Amino acid sequence: MITVALAILCGTLGADGETPALHSGKIGVDGFHCVVGDNEAWGEDHRAGYNGVFLMEMPDMCATPFVPAYAGLNLEHYFDLAPRNSDDNIFFEPRRAPMTFALLNEHTAELHQPTSPHYGVESWTRFEVTTPGRLDMHFRCVPHKAGLEGGVLGVFWASYINGPLDKSLYFLKAGASLDKPIWEQYATQQHNRDSTLISEDDSRELAFQSEHATLFDNLSPLRYSVPFFYGNHGDHVLICIFEPSALIRFSQSPSGGGPNAAKDGYNPAWDFQYLIPGYETEKEYGFRMRLVCKPWKDRADIIAEVRAGLEAMGNGNQ
Repeated sequence: MITVALAILCGTLGADGETPALHSGKIGVDGFHCVVGDNEAWGEDHRAGYNGVFLMEMPDMCATPFVPAYAGLNLEHYFDLAPRNSDDNIFFEPRRAPMTFALLNEHTAELHQPTSPHYGVESWTRFEVTTPGRLDMHFRCVPHKAGLEGGVLGVFWASYINGPLDKSLYFLKAGASLDKPIWEQYATQQHNRDSTLISEDDSRELAFQSEHATLFDNLSPLRYSVPFFYGNHGDHVLICIFEPSALIRFSQSPSGGGPNAAKDGYNPAWDFQYLIPGYETEKEYGFRMRLVCKPWKDRADIIAEVRAGLEAMGNGNQ
């Protein structure tokens, strides 16, 4: 009942002047809570035009890991192989197009975006807190528009990280495994430079036509072996674990999260992409991922969390 009341407070009055139109709400379990919402503003700091996870809180965590004005797991872009569109309403279409929020229960919320005006994508994003420190996301989409350039539909998420001292992502390099881990550190030198990291099994050469680099079309020479990465935030760690059957690419920006609170540096963005080459209209696509937030212990604990996440998605052997 408390969660439902919080969700009502996060809404505005509907067209009939009586029924609240919910835009965000709190989900969680046993002291671990997330505020999830659509593209509307929330509270004193969160700006309109960002969706996903606005706030994450748990005992002994000094600050939310996501920049308060922005979000984590924010559905940021749709893209194909055409040049970057100069109209930000198109480049940031998932952030600008109408989106609705639904609180399904005290642990689960869902965002729905009707067919977007330019790329023609309808999507559903379900967030569920399964246990303390674990937030599962299930994304589904249906492309309704044929003829995207190169026959490719790309979907991009951004997580704007709140003032970490270490901006790096860490992952297992090509040829490594969970049984025999070899770690790589990934921190780009500037925005849009060597900004996307692909799997060792991803041999696709996508002919992007942009004259100016974007995060998703500028590739790093590094390759990952197992679909996860982690980064450090204070004395906690954030781990993103992805369903292996999905074509996932990682991205990183040293400054994508804007100036930090002290105004003496920049917040990074820890991002990822989902690619659907040869997509078909009116067909549903999707994938699952897990975001883990917990106190830092050691890398053996990271591996254990990745194993648990992959097993939950039915893919335990990596």
